[in-house]
Amino acid sequence: MGSGYRIMAIDDENIVGKMIKANFEPDGYIVEVFLNAKPALERLNEEKFDLVITDLKMKDIDGMEVLQTIKKESPETKVIMVTAFASMDTSIKAFRGKADDFFAKPIKIADLKACVKKLLDK
Repeated sequence: MGSGYRIMAIDDENIVGKMIKANFEPDGYIVEVFLNAKPALERLNEEKFDLVITDLKMKDIDGMEVLQTIKKESPETKVIMVTAFASMDTSIKAFRGKADDFFAKPIKIADLKACVKKLLDK
């Protein structure tokens, strides 16, 4: 199903990355998890990822900055934003920043899987 697609998850809550890894790897996706954005962005310079799932609010570099960097350096990489602080304003900012989708926490894994499949199978 995932046929070797590479997914990066960036979230300062360890449980979120573990959940994404545990739910996507059995489907054939290759998942790398990062607890903050700086090493994740460094990794993106070394390796191409098909999709990045990033938290919006993080301590060092926030998700909007991650989104802007990815879309500038690798526009074909899909980006899904997730946040515990969902509001109409944050979702509008994310889509204006060219996010491919936006999820409020807690994330329903079935919805996230359907979204990932839709984005990668285009």
